[in-house]
Amino acid sequence: MKPFIISVCLLLTFAGGHAQRICATEPASRTLATFHSGAVLSTETVLPARDTVPNEIITIPVIVHVLYNTGAENISMEQVLSQINVLNQDFRLLNADRSLIPAAFKGVAADSRIMFCLAKVDPDGRSTTGINRKATTKTFFTADDAMKFKAQGGADGWDSKRYLNIWVCRIFGRTLGYATPPGGEAAKDGVVITYNVFGTTGNVTSSFNKGRTTTHEVAHWLGLKHIWGDDYCGDDGIDDTPQQKSYNFDCPSFPRMSNCTPVATGDMFMNFMDLTGDACMNMFTQGQKNKMRSAFALNGPRNTILRSYQCDASLASGGPLPEDSVAVARPADQVSVYPNPVVDVLNIQSKQSQTLKGKLAIVLTTAGKPVFQKTLQSNNEKINIGSLPPGLYMLSIGDANGRSNFKFVKM
Repeated sequence: MKPFIISVCLLLTFAGGHAQRICATEPASRTLATFHSGAVLSTETVLPARDTVPNEIITIPVIVHVLYNTGAENISMEQVLSQINVLNQDFRLLNADRSLIPAAFKGVAADSRIMFCLAKVDPDGRSTTGINRKATTKTFFTADDAMKFKAQGGADGWDSKRYLNIWVCRIFGRTLGYATPPGGEAAKDGVVITYNVFGTTGNVTSSFNKGRTTTHEVAHWLGLKHIWGDDYCGDDGIDDTPQQKSYNFDCPSFPRMSNCTPVATGDMFMNFMDLTGDACMNMFTQGQKNKMRSAFALNGPRNTILRSYQCDASLASGGPLPEDSVAVARPADQVSVYPNPVVDVLNIQSKQSQTLKGKLAIVLTTAGKPVFQKTLQSNNEKINIGSLPPGLYMLSIGDANGRSNFKFVKM
């Protein structure tokens, strides 16, 4: 078994005053056999595996753990949202600076059809903002994974089968961030970014203020190597990225030639997997797209993300409606369906008289096939669905005058 690789991105400021990104890739000192035990993650049942659907948009739920010792490190919601926006633009080839891709490479520039959202459902099924803020007594962290454990001053990761964990904190020295590639230890799986290169607004350094450090590291998390293959004239395993001698800094002039570049177009230094500055990065290739998406294929290391429902706020666990809820509720909010996820018994409750009585409740698969139905007799009903296989279902309640639809997860 090859050793797992941790990508560590560094910031080096030279005497001339130019800030440059340095990304050192090193073998991890731990393999699966020697990883020390860490946080106990959720044991909630994962929904049945499925393969990717051609050309589908894969949406990845993200939990951002903001670890702060100072006010500046407690970055704002706006800063977090700006980074999610950058990820969605960069991975979908919607970034404005895609217009700067040289004509020689435009034909291989790719929309990966991968998107990101802040999680709406936490590991216990409750509503969440997708941001987990935690004050820490540590003035900085190093690239030793301490930020990933509550016992070490950090925050325990959420279930990596269902979430992309991103830890944002102050990292010691010049380190900008690092990522775990697919196949590592679940408790450490995710991306770490120093707080002042995360996003495009708020507490961001002017040298790295376009969020591309996170784009680069998330791509490592999805299985991409550096474009030079982490070796002199190395190979990143992607056919449509030109071989190049090594990494590039700042923003070279096109074409950038070297004795390892076999084509007249030179280095693809504007690729997100080189080490150029934020303002110079602007593309993934079709080959990189295929490599990242392969992680979600059946039996792939990121496949369980396809069955993660944590981006859908309607699937957060409900509960009995409070006594005063009807006065402020919209019609769609006047029925509560809970718990969600559910194991055996699904509760349906309405606070308005005759809202539910006499109406037909139908449980359907996501393909629209009815698997259960019942005429409701009161405004507080229980439906036993224990015999249904695990999965995502729709609950439709109503009559000829209209229906209300809900989603739920059967565990």
